[in-house]
Amino acid sequence: MSNSSGGFSRRDFLRTAGGGGFALGGLLSFGGDLRAAQAEVRRLKIKNAKEVPSVCPYCAVGCGQIVSVRDGKIINIEGNPESPISRGTLCPKGAATYQLAVNPLRTTKVWYRAPGATEWDKTKTLDWAMDRIAQLTKETRDKTFVEERDTDMAGNPFKDKDGKPIEKRVNHTLAIASLGGATMDNEWNYVQCKLMRALGVVFLENQARI
Repeated sequence: MSNSSGGFSRRDFLRTAGGGGFALGGLLSFGGDLRAAQAEVRRLKIKNAKEVPSVCPYCAVGCGQIVSVRDGKIINIEGNPESPISRGTLCPKGAATYQLAVNPLRTTKVWYRAPGATEWDKTKTLDWAMDRIAQLTKETRDKTFVEERDTDMAGNPFKDKDGKPIEKRVNHTLAIASLGGATMDNEWNYVQCKLMRALGVVFLENQARI
């Protein structure tokens, strides 16, 4: 027995209500349009705020987001309806991006622990940290860069077609790896890949595949 009325059955009602809790989608399925009320609430929440288009920092899907900023502070993050990828929708993790940005536990300073030290040094600046990374990268590359090899990674000797031992030019370092992030766009990936290849790095990976 369906007890349907106006094309909406009792089964549809129970399934949409979800045990008594009415979601916006459920009410819309009844024919009620709450977009005006939703727009009013949204307007009040982000009134006089600057909207900045962004991309969710989590997985590789790259859902679009709108970051609302007022007085230099983030006050809201929501899905961007103009995104051709997600069309305004976000998964639960993406919808909680606000707490990732506005969180008292978020690290906002450089933490440096020198070799052998037991405590973090939080007095270093970002410029110092960037210079330090560049310095260590160069030192590591200079120490481990190999122009030619006579064996493969398993230790097997390279040989020519006649079976004679030969050397092959490799121009690489196996001591540095590059790990990319899901929010890197095509241009960023292009430049980073060029940089890593120029350094001789062969281990290139993206966190979305891990």
